[in-house]
Amino acid sequence: MSSTASSPQIGDEKFQENVAQVLEQTKQEKTQDVYNEEDAGIDPVYHAKATILNDALQEIGMGRYQWYLFIVTGFGWFSDNLWPIVTGLILGPVTSELGFKGPFLKLGQNIGLLIGAAVWGVAADVWGRKFAFNATLFITGVFAVAAGGSRSEVALCSLAAAWSIGVGGNLPVDSAVFLEFIPASHQYLLTVLSIWWAFGQLFGSLIAWPLIANFSCTGTIPETCPPSTNNGWRYFVYAMGGLMLLLWVLRFFVFTLYESPKYLMGRGRDAEAVEVVRKVAEYNGIQWDDSGKERGRGQITIDTLKEVEVAGTLIAEDDKTGVAGGGIDTSAKGALKRKLMKFNGDHVRGLFATKKLAWSTSLLTVIWALIGLAFPLYNGFVTFFLQLRGADFGDGSINTTYRNQVILSVIGVPGALLAGWLVEIPPLGRKGTLAIFTIITGVFLFASTTARTSNALLGWNCGFTFTSNVMYGVLYAVSPELFPTKDRGTGNAIVATANRVFGIMAPIVALYADLSTPVPIYVSGALFIVAGVIALLLPFEPRGKASI
Repeated sequence: MSSTASSPQIGDEKFQENVAQVLEQTKQEKTQDVYNEEDAGIDPVYHAKATILNDALQEIGMGRYQWYLFIVTGFGWFSDNLWPIVTGLILGPVTSELGFKGPFLKLGQNIGLLIGAAVWGVAADVWGRKFAFNATLFITGVFAVAAGGSRSEVALCSLAAAWSIGVGGNLPVDSAVFLEFIPASHQYLLTVLSIWWAFGQLFGSLIAWPLIANFSCTGTIPETCPPSTNNGWRYFVYAMGGLMLLLWVLRFFVFTLYESPKYLMGRGRDAEAVEVVRKVAEYNGIQWDDSGKERGRGQITIDTLKEVEVAGTLIAEDDKTGVAGGGIDTSAKGALKRKLMKFNGDHVRGLFATKKLAWSTSLLTVIWALIGLAFPLYNGFVTFFLQLRGADFGDGSINTTYRNQVILSVIGVPGALLAGWLVEIPPLGRKGTLAIFTIITGVFLFASTTARTSNALLGWNCGFTFTSNVMYGVLYAVSPELFPTKDRGTGNAIVATANRVFGIMAPIVALYADLSTPVPIYVSGALFIVAGVIALLLPFEPRGKASI
């Protein structure tokens, strides 16, 4: 489409004024902000074009396309919490039938999650957001359905690792897609997406209850638990795998995801990036003037982006600014380089630039690591623990076990919403809310081992589920706020890696623990309490302040 009628031409007076503005703005930014992205080696042309796209989406506003995107990206949060629940719920039946130690199943899953988180974040920058967005759920569904037919522990654990590669990519890919289409004024919705995380736990528990309760063997060893009497876990895995394929169909065939305009722009496909912005505007009912005679909401043109290319070249030649750049490497190699640039030594050093910042980064990483070990250690064996305690009380039928699991899942839903309110209360803020609810989570786990009735045990675990959902809601929101802007990608990568690596350690710890005792619960509770105390030591409180 042509829009030259409304855009200054290269070489005319208006264009020269625009270039001068870009030069002056760059000088001011470099003087005012020591964490400016130009100093980090990010191409200034790429940065300027991304700003233009952000401004266009802000003008378009939060419309029908973005709300539909809230739903389909929510599928990723749903999947991220569903599958750890799945492995926990099938743990008892599969160990009885196949005769292997349950932690091996969790180990395979956590290895897959680590690989998925590492691979898909890079893949989204190299092959496109749309490809990665549509691939993760498909991979999860295919391998999960295949896992339902497993007849050996090796097959099941391997397929659990394979489906988890898809699961591990959901949050890094889906959060990028969501943030690159919504206006800046509505970025808080990224925190609200955690409601889907709670729904994943609830849905899995509801489906597992009738299937596993009614189609599981009564024996505890392979000789007394043949596959013909123990198909409940298979039906459950088939159902959850089928659900992932259904959600993939909704993403791929029902909702049309446009490729991210930032990705297209970064690959030199400016015309396609502008076209995507036009499609989003029209999807939201905003009239787009192709003639360029009238500028509508969010209206940008190819010429606008071309101006930035020329301005970038002039900036690079201006000795006073000292800015390197002048063009974007639009190859796949260039896209990968921009992704890997987040992990270079300058960005890591930036996270430890001052004593206070180094202290903050170190403590936050430790918190993520401890919770990464504590949560899967508890969540992976909670059903097994409930069964043992229920049997001691004389009412530990499998129906009671899964009824309790559904109740726990329901309790977790409001916790994700409460977190968003508590962090804005002045006496608490992010740091106080995180510390208090993390410590209380650990206390509830310790207290649950003192229960002498099934109802008492259920009550303690309801408390744990509620407080842990508040804790996670705060943790996912506060972490990016505590990192400097230019180093935020590296900081998020470091804490996420610590979380996944320690998640792999959880089943290893369980291999050497006596699962007939509440030892895994004691370990989990202690880790939560320590993490909560460390949260009190964080030197920054980001409530009411711009990110550093």
